[in-house]
Amino acid sequence: MGEYGVGDEGVRNEFGGTAHGPVVQAGVIHGDVRFEVKRPDVPVPRQVPAGVAQFVDREPVIEAISGWVGEHGGVAVLSGLPGVGKTATARRWAQGERGRFPGGEFYVDFAELRAQVGGDVSAGVSRCLRALGVEDRYLPRTLGELTGMFRSWTADQRVLMVLDDVTEPAQVRALIPGAPGSVVLATSQGMLGELLDVGARLMPLEPLKAEHGLQLLKRLCGEERIAGDGEAAAERIVQCCGGLPVALHVAAARLVMHPRLSIEAFADELDDDQRRLNALRRGGERAVTAVFGVAYAALSQEAARLYRVLGLYPGRRWDAGTAAAAAGTTELQAAEQLDVLETASLVTVAADGRYDFHDLVRLHAREAAQEESETERTAVVRRTVDHLLTRAAHADLAVMGNRMRIGRYVERLGEVDQGAGFRDRQQALEWLDVWRDELLSAQRAAADHRWHRPAWELAEALTALYLNRRYLNDWVKSGDLGAREAAADGNPAAEARLRTLLSRPLMDRDELARAGRELETAIARADASGHALLRASVREFYGRYWDRCDPDRALTTYEEAMTLYRAAGDERGIAIGLHFMGCAQHAVGRTEDALATLRDAYDRFMAIEDRRMGARALAALGRAQGTLGRIDEAVTALEEAAGMLRERGAVHYEAEVCEALAEMAEEAGDRERWRLHITRAQEIYEAGGGPRAVELRRMLAEAEEAEEAAE
Repeated sequence: MGEYGVGDEGVRNEFGGTAHGPVVQAGVIHGDVRFEVKRPDVPVPRQVPAGVAQFVDREPVIEAISGWVGEHGGVAVLSGLPGVGKTATARRWAQGERGRFPGGEFYVDFAELRAQVGGDVSAGVSRCLRALGVEDRYLPRTLGELTGMFRSWTADQRVLMVLDDVTEPAQVRALIPGAPGSVVLATSQGMLGELLDVGARLMPLEPLKAEHGLQLLKRLCGEERIAGDGEAAAERIVQCCGGLPVALHVAAARLVMHPRLSIEAFADELDDDQRRLNALRRGGERAVTAVFGVAYAALSQEAARLYRVLGLYPGRRWDAGTAAAAAGTTELQAAEQLDVLETASLVTVAADGRYDFHDLVRLHAREAAQEESETERTAVVRRTVDHLLTRAAHADLAVMGNRMRIGRYVERLGEVDQGAGFRDRQQALEWLDVWRDELLSAQRAAADHRWHRPAWELAEALTALYLNRRYLNDWVKSGDLGAREAAADGNPAAEARLRTLLSRPLMDRDELARAGRELETAIARADASGHALLRASVREFYGRYWDRCDPDRALTTYEEAMTLYRAAGDERGIAIGLHFMGCAQHAVGRTEDALATLRDAYDRFMAIEDRRMGARALAALGRAQGTLGRIDEAVTALEEAAGMLRERGAVHYEAEVCEALAEMAEEAGDRERWRLHITRAQEIYEAGGGPRAVELRRMLAEAEEAEEAAE
């Protein structure tokens, strides 16, 4: 027998399946076999978008920023009215400092986060960590931990942080890098005086002076367009725009689009238009929206209608397909009109290719939408919700396959263009990630209109994203709203399903008491629904709750789930239930029972060709064997499980198995095998940016020092 109970007879050299990593086929090996898993190359983040082409009268501000941050770095906050040019100034400064920050140049738009995920500071920090190569599964749960990780990752090289449209000091504090010489450049409508305690320089940005406004208008329209007698009229245009660059851009677009429109006539229109005067009388930011009204009045009938429709869009960003659905037109027609709106500076194209409104333009578009009848306004929102639900259904199907669903949104896909599907699971998951905020906004809009079914179906579809990406706050919001809407819809099965799924992020946030209440309600609703598989699933989730609170009760709950899974005849459910039941039996000391249960789970997973879950069951079996002192059997099971997990790309679970193997090797006094397994686990964590890598690296270093001292 070999050292770990493996026989020397009948050894065969065969290999089947697909390897997702190194493979060695050999007879006898003298010495070590070591796999080096290289961390994927992550490009240095260069996220700051390019500045606007035409830029005037901000050179003093640019110089002031440079003078403040110097070579030693620092924090600067540009503040002022919307459209005054804060973002353009920040981007221009960053553009001039390219190459100064070897650690990267980051860009976080808090206006986007605020509109889409409720201003979650953690989301902004998480985005930066992802850009540094940290995978979602290694992101901490709390803001404090996220901030600590970010400062650790940025401790060695200078970085630039451009934080756009900040509203709270915490948004800046959380993203102050660790390396000396780093720069944080934030823009905000407010002064954010609270940041003085971190040494911030507050830099208010004023509207353009008249001469600089005229200079910008000439650059945008061309010197020949504003010449001779037209210059006096152009000065009136600048005055009407209030010195705001965004308003001047819209005014210039009108002149460029209509070359026959005289400068004098345009100035008279601005001076005399009651819309502008009414806006001015209301005060504040409304003075700027009047300029958007001028551009809107120049649009064609088709483009103007799309503009109004987009003012009713419940999210923030859209593509041509979504605009077409909202307007009830073809995608080609929508794309043509979006080009018109972009030319008129009424929409912009975001970095991801979707369209966006400036906040003030969105406000004007929403007001313009009042020209539509109430019936049409409602229809626009309903068409948008239905379109996004259909796309989410395609993505859900691609990501989750034939999982249990209460909603019928996937079943209805036969009624729509099947070409809207996704190429593979990864593409679908990425789409859900990019559109998650629009989907959540659509869910809220459906709830506001009391469209209960699409509201809770969107919550169920979004679970395909939330189960794979850790957007815990969004998950709680969506799940809570979905459960309420399902209850309002009189659908106990849907309510049970959503409350069950809601328990997952609640437990991840350590809100165990609330998770327990949600699951208790879910059990009552599931039992009332009579849905056999749902009743089993709810109890399985309830068992996971009790795993955290009371292992004995967890075992009882899993037994209830197993009875219902068997009654429903769901093979995968039975296998999953057995897996968790076996783990619970091991936890309460019923290890012999756990062995039998886990063997059964393993056999069932393999019968349905679920090798990933089969490997997890085999690893649990190995741990139980180790507890009973059956070390040779335990090592064999764990090594086989590690290979299966590597094959399926489930390297996170493989790392856990490697640590278990290392622990057994250490107990056996085999330092070489301990080092082999710890090194493999450390490489896996390192490749994914996992914090566990630091601890394992420390353990390896201490072991090396101890060996050198012993020599």
